Amino acid sequence: MDINKGLDSPFIIKVSFNKFLNQYEKLIEADNDFIAANARRVLKIAQENPILREGFSDLDLLKKHERNIEGLLQDAFSPVLTLNEIKTASVPFLNVIFNSSERFKNILETAGKDFELQIKNMPTDERYIVACTIILNFCYGYNLNFKRPFFYEIPDANGIMRYYKILYNADFIEIIPNENAPKITDEDYAELLDNFENIDIWKEKFPPHSYDFKGFVISNIFDVTDDQSISNIKSSLIGEEKRKNEGFMEDFHNIFRSLLGLKNIKVGFSIYNKDEDTFERVHGAGMNSFLLNNQEVSSCADALCKWSYNKLLLENKYFSISNVEKAYQKSQGKAPHIKTLRQQNINSAIFAPIANEEGLMGILEIVSEKPQVLNSINANKLVDVMPFIVSAVERSKSEEENLIDAIIQQECTSIHQSVHWRFEQEARQYIKDQYNGKEPYFNQIVFDDIYPLFGQIDIKGSSKARNNATKLDLTIQLTALKSIMENALEHEPLPIYEQYLYQINKWLESLEHNFQVDSEQQINNFIKDDLTPVLEHFKTSKELEQEIEQYFNSLDVKVGTVYEHRKNYDETIASINKHMATILDEKQVDAQAMYPHYFERFKTDGVEHNMYIGESITKEDSFSPIYLYNLRLWQLQIMCEMENSYYQMQSDLPVKLDVASMILVFNQPLSISFRMDEKQFDVDGTYNARYEIVKKRVDKAFIKGTKERVTKKGKISIVYSQKQDEEEYLRYIKFLQSKNYLDDDVEILELQDLQAVTGLKAIRVSVLYHKDSSDKDFYTYNDLMKEISH
Repeated sequence: MDINKGLDSPFIIKVSFNKFLNQYEKLIEADNDFIAANARRVLKIAQENPILREGFSDLDLLKKHERNIEGLLQDAFSPVLTLNEIKTASVPFLNVIFNSSERFKNILETAGKDFELQIKNMPTDERYIVACTIILNFCYGYNLNFKRPFFYEIPDANGIMRYYKILYNADFIEIIPNENAPKITDEDYAELLDNFENIDIWKEKFPPHSYDFKGFVISNIFDVTDDQSISNIKSSLIGEEKRKNEGFMEDFHNIFRSLLGLKNIKVGFSIYNKDEDTFERVHGAGMNSFLLNNQEVSSCADALCKWSYNKLLLENKYFSISNVEKAYQKSQGKAPHIKTLRQQNINSAIFAPIANEEGLMGILEIVSEKPQVLNSINANKLVDVMPFIVSAVERSKSEEENLIDAIIQQECTSIHQSVHWRFEQEARQYIKDQYNGKEPYFNQIVFDDIYPLFGQIDIKGSSKARNNATKLDLTIQLTALKSIMENALEHEPLPIYEQYLYQINKWLESLEHNFQVDSEQQINNFIKDDLTPVLEHFKTSKELEQEIEQYFNSLDVKVGTVYEHRKNYDETIASINKHMATILDEKQVDAQAMYPHYFERFKTDGVEHNMYIGESITKEDSFSPIYLYNLRLWQLQIMCEMENSYYQMQSDLPVKLDVASMILVFNQPLSISFRMDEKQFDVDGTYNARYEIVKKRVDKAFIKGTKERVTKKGKISIVYSQKQDEEEYLRYIKFLQSKNYLDDDVEILELQDLQAVTGLKAIRVSVLYHKDSSDKDFYTYNDLMKEISH
């Protein structure tokens, strides 16, 4: 078989011993008779087999000349060292080995018949370019260093992966340009330096088979399993994506197996919580803790005996248990960690503290089901890897703290990304003052001359729906209790049961005719304090046993009452809020890309949002009123889309509720400041407070001279006070009518005065809906309800 057949390479490869034999021609004249005689022996083999010097591409000739090649390479492959050295002679790039030491042969034999030897780190896709860089060095004298460490990964007799580093001796190769080889100029070299990944340029400068490669390489191979295992541990711990991978822990197990040379071992971790003095489980793909077993958390005193507690937590030193059963007998089963290991059929273990200067952060746990496999001797191997594990845990803790801060900021404060720069600026000044010995003070954060936008999608009749759900649940529960009490009277006619039955009937009557704000709490107290103890008494009665059991089964486990209708209501409100908030958050990404502005939203019975836009927020001299107008139009359009999205999901909700949308327009710039106590922005100054008053009360405002609220299902209400606002929004409405977002039933309404606020007006217009996201027809609210009901 020809080596070069199908080989994509700038080389025509020939196995040749010419350069190797040239060394022996110099040794014939050596003063040492033994060296000279040996040289003549080698050269005689070559003389009798000229093909070995000329070179050949037929791999079958390697087998034919196997004994002759062995004779040539006898000095390089000393028989005295053959069981110690790991060495091969091979054809580079192709991994064709034709001579090797006995130790190398034994290593391959141990790996098994199915094992296929391959060089790791050999870049197959870049092999052509690597060959070209070798030509540049050999033939043109350039000094290009593209050397990378190459390895073999070969399993031992126990299936443990061992790592072998390959060092090449390339003294015995010749590279000669043939007639197809273009001469490489300095300009070509400069071009190649900037185009490593452009294979077409390399093939242009070094066409396939344009250089003759004659020779072979000797590989000196070293077992670097310990070093490579440590490197692999470091690499695994550094790569964040690797640590999230499902196979991370299995790979980690294999690395430790290679490091310790043990097959049947497993690795676990537990976190140390200093504040609580507890061990906690690490949550991650494939993570386990053999110290905790099935527990999520355990106090350290409960997980360890006093000696092991002192060793790990106070001394920060590792310890091993080489025979768990023996240790169990010795401790009479009282050592908690020994008992836990025994329960998991673990018979030897090493516990190593993951600790830095500040103290313990966690425990590394290595375990085996076999006794004496893990012990105080091989535990010493952990000394080299613990610094990397400590660094990884420190980084994870830091990442977790940053994540916690981010979640707190996202969920609990209103420091929006658009204004984060101002807080960062103030924080930097705070640190600077502190460093310079000044009294640090976090100044008030204020943004002047900004325009507010407010909108809400409100759930109509939410209080009434909540009350109805509460009345239904309480009626169901009291009716069941009434039945139990009536049956109890039949079997044991006591006056106290009559009195309880009377109270139950009075509460049922009040639910129907006179439901008050505190009725729910009063009824719950009556059931809990008066009736539940009686029911416990009834449990001994065989006549009432089944009915009482049915009653208790009807109660919600968490709240301890009938919670069916209220649960449906609560889940409906939560679903609406979550869905509307998600739409708003997703659309906000596009809005921020148009022009940065402050944004916050709140979930109540519906979702409301604030936006502020202006020069002082953006920090750049770029604000124009056009961005305000654009945001107002965007807001109106998004409110239409949220209305549509809600009614498309309404049929899937447990309780059918309606929503109404409102926008408040305020055309004067104002100032906002961050209130540290409430962790949110609020308007600044007496005049600006008018805006907050209107915002809180306007959705309850009536149309002048009527008892009709300004907000109405199926419509969007735009509240304003200035004529120019009216004209502006009528333009937006006309535009959205052209896009079939809004109907043509525009109303201009005057509103009754609010406290300290007069002259408010509203534009009200119907939203056009689709039945679902694929529907192309447009419906008014009433038409949509008819369509949905069919």
